[in-house]
Amino acid sequence: MSTVVLDKKADLAGPGIGDYKELEKILPQGYRSLLTPKETQQAIFQVKRYIADNLCKELNLMMVEVPLIVDVESGVNDMLDRDGSRTPIQFHISNDRNLHPIDAQVVQAATKWKRGALKQFDCKIGEGICTDMRAVRKDYFLDHDHSAYVDQWDWERVMTADQRNLDFLKTIVGKIWKAIVGAEKFAQSLFPQLKDSRYPDLPEELKFLHAEELLDMYPDLPRKQRETAVLQKYPAVFIVGIGWPLKDGYPHEMRAADYDDWVTDTRNQTGKDTHGLNGDILVWNSVTKRRHELTSMGIRVTAQTLMTQLTMANQLDFAQLPYHKAILNNQIPLSIGGGIGQSRTLMLLLRKAHLGEVSVTVWPKILKEMCAAKNIFVLE
Repeated sequence: MSTVVLDKKADLAGPGIGDYKELEKILPQGYRSLLTPKETQQAIFQVKRYIADNLCKELNLMMVEVPLIVDVESGVNDMLDRDGSRTPIQFHISNDRNLHPIDAQVVQAATKWKRGALKQFDCKIGEGICTDMRAVRKDYFLDHDHSAYVDQWDWERVMTADQRNLDFLKTIVGKIWKAIVGAEKFAQSLFPQLKDSRYPDLPEELKFLHAEELLDMYPDLPRKQRETAVLQKYPAVFIVGIGWPLKDGYPHEMRAADYDDWVTDTRNQTGKDTHGLNGDILVWNSVTKRRHELTSMGIRVTAQTLMTQLTMANQLDFAQLPYHKAILNNQIPLSIGGGIGQSRTLMLLLRKAHLGEVSVTVWPKILKEMCAAKNIFVLE
């Protein structure tokens, strides 16, 4: 079995524009926020409440507490990829004069923790959890829609082995999309000025495309440019099967080997050479005039697919960690889950040009000055 390798051409090194000279060129011209800072804060909390309530309603979830820091030995931190390029913040807790110390990490996402939490909270088939998750991802390039501070509705739901198929995945994606589209309408009912002809409403339906199909459509384009191109045709898409090596030898994008299932063969369901039971929702952002990712999600690995993916990623040593052992020994439920970016979604629905308009975090001086020159004012 081959090992997945990186492809610089395919934009797999990480998100972001790349440098601030390039970013300055793409920040929108003639921008004016449709909401005042006060209105923005009012909208943020009402729309966040709407989305959380409706996600729980649509997916039969309950809100639960979620960790900000985890024990390194647990193996539950999210590595985000499998090339080792995005490492979590780690620190030592000396505790009791170093007699009972703990090495801890700030979470990058709660992906793995949630699956164990389903058992902890005794969730039955069809039930799940939703969290108001906060994380730090220090290795991102800080641009208009990538921040070192991450906030998500991280959710997870128990499923059966029979539901490990594309139809079930699409059903769950459709429920999430319904909540997001409903949130846009809700925001516009609160603040009618958000209904602006320059910024078309989200479509009622998503277009589902497999990563293999996207490569066939745009064989000469790298990954981000493929996404940009397809969003000119379909303004909201769900790309299925992210992580599996495509026929050009590279995955559409890197995915960690130990949570989403990107290896399962789905040819019997599609009639095409397709793989994977995960994916991303991407939309066209009419303010930034760029691709805009809202969520990554998927059906989670089984004992068998975990071992396959760890082998492909050269990470078999992970199999000795408690989280991975729990999967291999069938001690935690089969599940589906994902993370929906809170600030990302609010940025889109409130017609903002920058994450910093809806989220308070750190930005470099060069970026704040560049934005201010274009009437984009980040929160301090």
